[in-house]
Amino acid sequence: SILAVATARGTPTRPSSFLQFSGYHWEVRRNTNGDGHRYDPANAWTDERGLLHLRISKQLKGWLNGQVRLSRSLGYGLYKVIVDDVGHLEPAAVFTIFTWDDFGPSREMSIEMSRWGEPEDKNGQFVVQPWDVPANAVRFMTPPGKVTYWIKWEPGSVLFKATRASGPGMVTIAEHQFTSDVPSAGEERLSIGLYSYISSPLPMQHEAEIIVERFEYLP
Repeated sequence: SILAVATARGTPTRPSSFLQFSGYHWEVRRNTNGDGHRYDPANAWTDERGLLHLRISKQLKGWLNGQVRLSRSLGYGLYKVIVDDVGHLEPAAVFTIFTWDDFGPSREMSIEMSRWGEPEDKNGQFVVQPWDVPANAVRFMTPPGKVTYWIKWEPGSVLFKATRASGPGMVTIAEHQFTSDVPSAGEERLSIGLYSYISSPLPMQHEAEIIVERFEYLP
């Protein structure tokens, strides 16, 4: 009496909540993996203006982080994220924009804003994996203030950019194009997160918050 059987793959990370931001549906991450970083759904929300807030909060057992992920893959195209300011972050805090595929190769590419616990280090980098290949990571310095981060992803190429503004008069802070180890499109999804780097030689001292003003995508 069975006429057909169908199966559908689930996702290994089950979000506890969702939010709407910049016209897209995002999953709010909770603490479900074993990498040592812990996430609290309360540390990601949108305000009455529609801006996305991400927070690192303190509790007795350590730091709780905030992260959101698009509910679907967008693939190749131009990704644009406007961030209010990262210049105030402590050396151990990490603000990141990255792609990740749960089901196959990681397809990880990222813009990471952090000094990784070293106060004198530059506070930004563009990365394609594996990160420990010298040509796969480019460090740069981002000044305080509003910055727009760009990822232009095409077959065999990804162009990263950080700019001072997004319209006429745009000033480029840093820019780099990778043509090696660039992943192909698959089931990756874009995530935006703020977390405390647990291996930092200089641990976090205070809670932190980042405001993301807008996300845009053009295929």
